[in-house]
Amino acid sequence: MVLQGKKSVPAVQRVLIDDQDAGQRIDNYLIRVCKGAPKSLIYRILRSGEVRVNRGRIDQTYRLKAGDEVRIPPLRLSEAKPVEFVPGREFPILFEDEGLLVIDKPAGTAVHGGSGVSFGVIEQLRSQRPQARFLELAHRLDRETSGILLIGKKRAALSKLHDLLREGGVEKRYLALVKGRWPNPVQHIKLALTKYLTEDGERRVTVDKESGKTAHSIVRLVKRWERFSLVEVQIKTGRTHQIRVHLTHLGFPLAGDDKYGDFALNKALQKEGLKRMFLHAASLALPHPISGEPLSFAAPLPPELAAFVARLDQTEKSDYGT
Repeated sequence: MVLQGKKSVPAVQRVLIDDQDAGQRIDNYLIRVCKGAPKSLIYRILRSGEVRVNRGRIDQTYRLKAGDEVRIPPLRLSEAKPVEFVPGREFPILFEDEGLLVIDKPAGTAVHGGSGVSFGVIEQLRSQRPQARFLELAHRLDRETSGILLIGKKRAALSKLHDLLREGGVEKRYLALVKGRWPNPVQHIKLALTKYLTEDGERRVTVDKESGKTAHSIVRLVKRWERFSLVEVQIKTGRTHQIRVHLTHLGFPLAGDDKYGDFALNKALQKEGLKRMFLHAASLALPHPISGEPLSFAAPLPPELAAFVARLDQTEKSDYGT
């Protein structure tokens, strides 16, 4: 469908949409099926009207329907790109049926390729399951965050998952270890956040009360020691780096956070046995995206985090929690 060179141009493609692809936005569909085409090219051919659905012009927000005929014009890429081998990998499965896959993602693994990462969870799952017609991330976790990750196995299920996430129909709770003594049993944090780029081009997030997007976290104190506190954070919005930035802004950086944390503390913690960021997606509840049946999942702390908590219990006094 997409040319991987400069000299010849493939013919126009006409694709009939089936139930698996119904419900997807046309821009996302083209990004997926036109392998190797930059997003700028995809949006350019949409704006110019070269892409047609049922012989008519559409905009990038059009949602495909079963039976639609999509006209995809010839696409020319500047140079060939070798296909990199992606090793297949299965991850601990918390739940799976015909429409939904729920896994326990390990820390240190990106959810998808990009930004210097060749491949992530979703590419490895697709490689491991070549017979699967559809596997798509419903949401994301930071590379160093472990825990529960939702993956759609049908287009209809993925679309419903996105609706639930957008409308607050998914309850997500994380466990985080922070520097300092968290003072309140329960505390709501409502601080707007905005993204920016550092001089090195890295993405960062900061509190911005004037032009930031609304962000709401609910923090519950689980246990408190002399130097640290273990907190559960329920996120009511899903902003990038929300938990990390909210807690750091209040003076309680996450242990091991290499972007917003206490860097001197992180270096010391590595010698004490904590070699990663202490943030774990521990529980999640939602209605099943197809049947509506209530579902709830829990992922225990990974061994390296549980071991560090046990070490704190041995070396520091606790005055909150058991």
